[in-house]
Amino acid sequence: MSSLRYSNVIELDYAPQQKIREMLREQSALDNAITVSMGPQHPSTHGVLRLELILDGETVVSAKPDIGYLHTGMEKQMETKKYQQNIVITDRMDYLNPMGNNLGYVMTVEKLLGITNDIPPRAQTLRVLLTELQRIASHLVWLGTHALDLGAMSMFFYCFREREKILNIYEAVCGGRMTVSYFRVGGLPYDVPPNFNRLVREFLDEFPAALKEYHKLLTNNPIFQKRTRGVGVLSGEDAIALGVTGPTLRGSGVAHDVRRAEPYCGYETYDFDIPVERDGDVYARYLVRMREMEESVKICRQALDRLKPGPIKVDSPKIVLPDREEMKHQMDALIHHFLLAAYGFTVPPGEAYHAIEGSKGELGFYIISDGTERPFRCHVRGPSFVNLQAIPKLCQGALLADVVAIIGSLDIVLGEIDR
Repeated sequence: MSSLRYSNVIELDYAPQQKIREMLREQSALDNAITVSMGPQHPSTHGVLRLELILDGETVVSAKPDIGYLHTGMEKQMETKKYQQNIVITDRMDYLNPMGNNLGYVMTVEKLLGITNDIPPRAQTLRVLLTELQRIASHLVWLGTHALDLGAMSMFFYCFREREKILNIYEAVCGGRMTVSYFRVGGLPYDVPPNFNRLVREFLDEFPAALKEYHKLLTNNPIFQKRTRGVGVLSGEDAIALGVTGPTLRGSGVAHDVRRAEPYCGYETYDFDIPVERDGDVYARYLVRMREMEESVKICRQALDRLKPGPIKVDSPKIVLPDREEMKHQMDALIHHFLLAAYGFTVPPGEAYHAIEGSKGELGFYIISDGTERPFRCHVRGPSFVNLQAIPKLCQGALLADVVAIIGSLDIVLGEIDR
């Protein structure tokens, strides 16, 4: 800049004119570009995400995500809490997938304790059933808000109508609708209520008709297709290179699903398909999630049919709390309850990583134990955080109006990104 500033005076001989012309062209290009700050308080950024967009007219030259506005320090908090207390924290990461968050965490601790294979079949089946209902509920929020972003307001109300039925089931099971904290290390804290089967069966019978209604409203809607087809294209190679998982990866033609690749909770015994679309655009990601809800209904029906009476937690009084009735008659059960509630349980030294297929992709927990009752280190591999990396790639060259559709197609939750 110094040579440019003095070029007309005394430094002309020292700065070639060609270089000056290039600098002037670059300056002119920068002058024409517009930097737009989208968010952090913007309806379509789904939380407190800020995108720094550089625009050439209406075309996006570059998009840079700026995160951290919702930072809570959850991972560090988990290192100060007892193992069983951290379940409450996981509810608040991806608040649309609390059952899945609970499951990923407790299974990692169970791996450290070496009790993974001791979880009773009824508890395993209920875990599958409730997390698949959670997948449907999460996808319904995505569908309603995504359609609302693109101008289809009715979908929002229809989706929340069906989601409310799932939240009612959760409330009947554990008293909570969004912060459920229902899964425990070693199984479940208590059994489901007597009307659980009826409530789930009613939902599974009614939901296919609602799903058909959604398809009728959106799938063949020409306006929706124009807003989503060919928009935000991500190739399978780029998706793998970026570490993208879940429906975003499968919408790019990669048939990877943790439930099938590394089965847990007996998923290998369930009959279900892995929906895959090859176009890699916003519409492909939409189709994958719509078909995933159909597959989740299939899994829930199978789980409900195989749900038999039986224990719902491991027989290990030093890890799981005793039943209330036992405490009334057995002194040792009362003592175990006091010790677990007051001091928690210790976990052998070691490290473990366990991942599940959450509603947004691979959700993994990495925990290091130093042999105490608290994790020495806890790190979460959140799908929203990783999938957000695709934003610059997806937005480059797109129109500004398409950015809204692209963000919605990734289905991110900032509570999980800003841990």
